[in-house]
Amino acid sequence: MAQKKSSTWLLLLGTVAFYALIKALQLSGLMNDYWQRVLDQALIATIGALGLSIIYGFTGQFSLGHAAFYGLGAYSAGLLDKLYGSVDNYAFLLVSLLVGMLVAGLLALLVGLPILRLRSDYLGIATLGFGIIVKVGMDNSSKLFPPLGGATGMSGVPQSATFDLIFLLTVLAIIFTRNFVFSSYGRACTAVREDEIASDVMGINTTRIKVLSFVLGCMLAGLAGGVYAHRYPFLHPSSFDFLKSFDFLLIVVLGGLGSMTGTVVTAVAWVFLLEGLRFVLGESFIDFRGVIYALILIVSIILRPQGIFSGKELAALVPQSLTAWRQKDKEVTHVSS
Repeated sequence: MAQKKSSTWLLLLGTVAFYALIKALQLSGLMNDYWQRVLDQALIATIGALGLSIIYGFTGQFSLGHAAFYGLGAYSAGLLDKLYGSVDNYAFLLVSLLVGMLVAGLLALLVGLPILRLRSDYLGIATLGFGIIVKVGMDNSSKLFPPLGGATGMSGVPQSATFDLIFLLTVLAIIFTRNFVFSSYGRACTAVREDEIASDVMGINTTRIKVLSFVLGCMLAGLAGGVYAHRYPFLHPSSFDFLKSFDFLLIVVLGGLGSMTGTVVTAVAWVFLLEGLRFVLGESFIDFRGVIYALILIVSIILRPQGIFSGKELAALVPQSLTAWRQKDKEVTHVSS
């Protein structure tokens, strides 16, 4: 019990230290509004990337439509708050975020049941197709419901998501992912990723596990989209196209498949890197964005194909009972050999 508590205390102390650092930067004036928005975007990207990490990093389901669920969460939560909410109504903000998660999760369930029977590249193509359908639907949504804005975008969502709320939701998303990954369901996800046929033979309901991980991952994407809608005043379908899915995919791959630590660190670094490139390249950044993505991916695959963290985790994100068990197992193996 003491070992489990030590891991929790490490995570808590790290969270408090990071929060105190940001608050100190804010009070000192070093964190202006521009960089505050970049940091908020990095935290939002972390929530969405953790969702794809569950789907692809831990379960091995290659998805190229993650931005679609990100956009569904943004539009559904934003629309609800635009019609019925206000800046000061934080209770309704939480309700709208929950609705965004549920909409993304429900559509993930409906889509996942048929397409998760596919594997590898076929699954990626199917999810890519769904993402394109959602993007086209957003472009033409104003024909069915004008407040959605259609191709001109949607505005008027109350900007009620503060840094404190975004930070809290990011921490909760990390804790949720940690608890899921190290649960029996998380172990089943890892087994499916390593060998789906063997997992099926050993009695794991692989279809159920794949659908479960897909729905949970997409709900996190919906949560990230809902927060995005309440932090940035303008939503446009182009913000949720294929390249946005590629953003999440690059974060998970560069951080290392099966590593929450890699996903969190890379998500924050990736957003700040893109903002730095946008500052250096100016308007030409949009034209060269695809080239930059491809070059970064090629270089990372050549130099470190296993990712930055290669499946490893910080001690604060690993239950200490599991760490102690692994150490004991190593000692027993060493003695027996």
